[in-house]
Amino acid sequence: MINTLCANNGMATAPHHLASQSALKVLRDGGNAIEAMVAAAATIAVVYPHMNSIGGDGFWLILKPNGEQIAIDASGAAAGGANIESYLNRGLTKIPFRGAIAANTVAGTISGWHKALEVSTSMGGSKRLDQLLQDAINYAQDGFPVTEGQSDLTKNKLSELKDIPGFAETFLVGGEPPKPTSMMTNRRLGQTLKKLASQGLDSFYRGELAQEIAKDLSKVGSPVSLEDLNNHFAKINQPLHLQHSLGDLYNVPPPSQGLVSLIILGLLDRTNLKNVQVDSADHVHLVVEATKLAFKIRDSAITDPQYMSQNAQEWLGKDCLDELAQSIQIEKAMAWGEGKGPGDTIWMGTTDKDGLAVSFIQSIYHEYGSGIVLESTGINWQNRGASFSLDKNHINALLPNKKPFHTLNPAGARLKDGRVMVYGNMGGDGQPQSQAAVFTRYAVFNQSLQTAVTAPRWLLGRTWGQSSDTLKLESRFPDTVFEALKARGHDVEKMGVFDSALGHAGAIVRLPSGVLLGATDPRADGVVAAF
Repeated sequence: MINTLCANNGMATAPHHLASQSALKVLRDGGNAIEAMVAAAATIAVVYPHMNSIGGDGFWLILKPNGEQIAIDASGAAAGGANIESYLNRGLTKIPFRGAIAANTVAGTISGWHKALEVSTSMGGSKRLDQLLQDAINYAQDGFPVTEGQSDLTKNKLSELKDIPGFAETFLVGGEPPKPTSMMTNRRLGQTLKKLASQGLDSFYRGELAQEIAKDLSKVGSPVSLEDLNNHFAKINQPLHLQHSLGDLYNVPPPSQGLVSLIILGLLDRTNLKNVQVDSADHVHLVVEATKLAFKIRDSAITDPQYMSQNAQEWLGKDCLDELAQSIQIEKAMAWGEGKGPGDTIWMGTTDKDGLAVSFIQSIYHEYGSGIVLESTGINWQNRGASFSLDKNHINALLPNKKPFHTLNPAGARLKDGRVMVYGNMGGDGQPQSQAAVFTRYAVFNQSLQTAVTAPRWLLGRTWGQSSDTLKLESRFPDTVFEALKARGHDVEKMGVFDSALGHAGAIVRLPSGVLLGATDPRADGVVAAF
């Protein structure tokens, strides 16, 4: 059992310990939580390449000390030359998950770093970009130890990745997966990060670096062009807001599924949840049933907001949630269809001494994304656009310059007693469910923060490395819980003891006294770093 860690000057939590340490370095040097997060984001893009990349997307939720909160959408749209016909003419019925035609959207995460640092500057942040990227540059050029997770995942996905342009040269050793603790470099990526540090983050989209990227994308056959890069900008949005009995909960708006996470917690707030036993069959069942209702809304309504017929915030209205909650029955499971699919992602949180708190997610969708690694820059490009449908009548039908649906959704809360919480996790369909587990365990049932993250987890639907739509539970749950859930009609599948398929979660809470509490996930390779 890991105890909840405490500090009072600054804290970071990430699924890789080197990223947490990069954030801590900035905090110790007087940087704020946003600057620390950029440093962590850069480092983890290098040292955890199977889970994220600067060739992916990002979403930010920033809770300011003055009570204001902002969201940043740093997700990229489909290429202007990407359309349904271009895939159907190849004889395809679905967009493939690997290769150049899976790399069909702009990578937005660097634009999110840029926009977040603009917010930081407006709040007095003054750290230079080269300082924030220095750790990442060093790891890319001098090397970093391969984790067991990276080694195992590379081995499991080798057959579908080894022949993708650039993959073997970057992520294999003599044609084989790297061994755990062996050293790995990506010197081309290190040079790219150096260029970003010297030329500015905007050069990724409208500078010399953008021209290199566009040239490499064209060479491998991706439809993403220089014009697509030129047209991309991160966007500041108003976060979605749920009025909960315990306080104000926030998440990011579409194309993210942040709405799903808030609907689940809003529905649970209308059930008898607080009177059941934590981690019991009743607890799991109520969250799963709320998840099913939220997923129905997700699958019928959430897409690029330009193509939505209803404002996402309307789903969080009192009357709407009251009506939805009436469908939940404590003794019977509702029918269930299928999930959205996997998502390889990292969630990280930072909080500084002034109370600025950041909840952040960075992703390439599947393991190693499209698998494409650009020749001159060493950038592994995402495959988020593989989630588009080739059915023109589908809500997430592929259209030029349209954003795909995202599972990514960093969460935050301001509780009525003055606590401020940032939390989140990776894992496709599992993200809103693990958020519900962590939030209800900590805020409703008063478990310690680390216990809320460590305790056995469940997931309805699909996540990274999994394609079944069962209700998955870690084997640490008692047999009585499995039996009770089966009796209510759930299709239950037993998973590992600490199973990475159930996601990597984390959380930071700032108490009214200024003391910080942090939790990291034993299923990952992270730590809480604080001072």
